[in-house]
This record gives sequence, C-alpha cells and structure tokens, in this order.
Amino acid sequence: MKVTRPMLALSGAALVLVLAGCGSDSDTKAVPEAATGSLEHLAAEVKCTPDMQTDADEIRQAVCKNSDGKFILATFATDRGQREWINGAKDYGGHYLVGRKWVAVGESKTVAALRDTLGGDIEEGTDHSAHESSGSSGSSGGASHSGH
Repeated sequence: MKVTRPMLALSGAALVLVLAGCGSDSDTKAVPEAATGSLEHLAAEVKCTPDMQTDADEIRQAVCKNSDGKFILATFATDRGQREWINGAKDYGGHYLVGRKWVAVGESKTVAALRDTLGGDIEEGTDHSAHESSGSSGSSGGASHSGH
C-alpha cells in the first residue's frame, strides 16, 4: 500500500484526536449533561430551598444556599431572554453556570461545585473594579446581584 500525503495528514489528525481524548479523560472530571426543569427541580438537584425573589412569566429568580455556598438560581421562559439577562448581568462581574433556560450565579468555587451536579457551561463576568473611581460604590459580585 502506497502512503500518500492526504493519508498521512488524516492519520496525523486522527492521532491528535485520540491523544487529546485520552489526556482529557484522565485529567478532568466528566461534566454531566446540563440539567433541565423548573427552578424548584434544579434547586432540589443541588439540595437547596429557593428563597424566591422574582416570580414573573419571563424570569423566576431565587437565592439559594447549600453546602457549596450561596448563589442565585434563575430560570427563563425563552433562550433569548436568558441570553439578554446574562449579557447584562455579566457587566457586574461574577461567575455564571449556564444551562438551557437557567443560570446559577455565585463565587467561582460554588459555580464549579454546582456544575458537578447540574452540568452546563461556566461563563465569567467582566470585572470592572480596576476601572472604578475610589468614590464609587462598585458592585459586590454576581451572587448578591439580583437586579435583572
């Protein structure tokens, strides 16, 4: 069998994928498929009793606390509404665990721990603290922010 450049390229690409797959399995914990369901269902999954802050058609938002820490849990009626909320909220900094029509906002370690149960993707907010003037009141991070 004659080996051609395209065959070598294909073999090389396959080898890279195999090696990357082997390395990632041993180095990181598998993230579960993102959870779905109501705010109450998601809260039950992470063993917290939600303290409802907003209960509207477009968004339901609650403060939760469990052994991993304190966080905001929100569910949305639409994907677009969720993305608009996240885009606005990220201006306040914080750490966001994002699933389909839900988000959990809290400290980095809390969000990472929640991800082990709920799955989802972690997104980071923009930290503007270095840009604030000394006279401004600034934000206190994502977990205590509930103004969206």
